Amino acid sequence: MAAPTLYILYNADASLVGKMSYGYRKITTKKDCTPACAACDITHGGLHLDETAKWKEAKGEMLESGAVSDVKQFHRDELDGETKAFVQSQGLQFPMVLVKEEGGGLRSVMNGEELAVFNGDSKAFMQKVRESLEGSKGKI
Repeated sequence: MAAPTLYILYNADASLVGKMSYGYRKITTKKDCTPACAACDITHGGLHLDETAKWKEAKGEMLESGAVSDVKQFHRDELDGETKAFVQSQGLQFPMVLVKEEGGGLRSVMNGEELAVFNGDSKAFMQKVRESLEGSKGKI
């Protein structure tokens, strides 16, 4: 059985206006509240446009280990039809992490509150994903 594909879905849009809106939400969100986009914090360190070196390293390790076959990252306005339909049909809220099994459908594995626990720590996030995959023999 092939390793699953990990989908990281951001609570932000890819457009310039989307980035500005996210930036505004990020700087005006109180510290004790759920972050504007916990997935963004994990992969980009918050307001940065580029992925952090720690995220690139953690993602590379997951791919090299074979724990996941691919890591796909999408903004809300970049979703394909299948992913968009799944998110809507399940009533899910951004940000989130999904898994797609070989030949199968999508499953939600982490929501925004669960992502916020990592406080931007990409290595801890990927370690949790790895443990979950190993503990359930390829399924989170």
